[in-house]
Amino acid sequence: MAIDQVGVLLKMVNVLDELAIPYVIGGSYASSAHGFARATMDIDILAAIRPEQAEAFAAKLEPEFYADSQTIRRAAMMRRSFNVIHEETAFKVDVFIAKPGGFDDQQLQRRQLEVVDEDQQRTAYVSTAEDIILAKLRWYRLTNETSEKQWNDVRGVVEVQGEKLDRSYLKEWAQPLGVSDLLERVFSEVDNSDEVLPLDD
Repeated sequence: MAIDQVGVLLKMVNVLDELAIPYVIGGSYASSAHGFARATMDIDILAAIRPEQAEAFAAKLEPEFYADSQTIRRAAMMRRSFNVIHEETAFKVDVFIAKPGGFDDQQLQRRQLEVVDEDQQRTAYVSTAEDIILAKLRWYRLTNETSEKQWNDVRGVVEVQGEKLDRSYLKEWAQPLGVSDLLERVFSEVDNSDEVLPLDD
């Protein structure tokens, strides 16, 4: 049976769980879970991988994934990102090493267990609605505010979640992340618009 993108994601989650590595799924998977779904080729995971776990992590992924233990170890030491590739499907998983303290810790502490495979009722830890809004606004800013997809992902979460969002938490963390103005802008757009966002662009 051919493996799909969710299957690739769950294989990664299984390895992270086996090694007791805290993780949270972010990116478009998280924004689709809390807002409007859109097709994506990206799988983004924030994980607290330590350098000494790199070899075991790579070994458990092989041979199904291309995973270089030295690259993973270096990324873990420098608190940067790396990727692994599922050999059969060529799906790429971007893994961002969690930095101690700050917003990364918040995302890991607040993560929520969600069903990611309806057929088998498999669950995994997904970013909260508030945290994916903040993470995507930060990424939108870092990429010179040029990605309409990122902005629409944020708008979709704000529109779908509405009054359920913890606006105090959002304002508290928007300031140190440098996205307070973007947060105000997205709330203003959604609060003053009856426009229905597209499911996919």
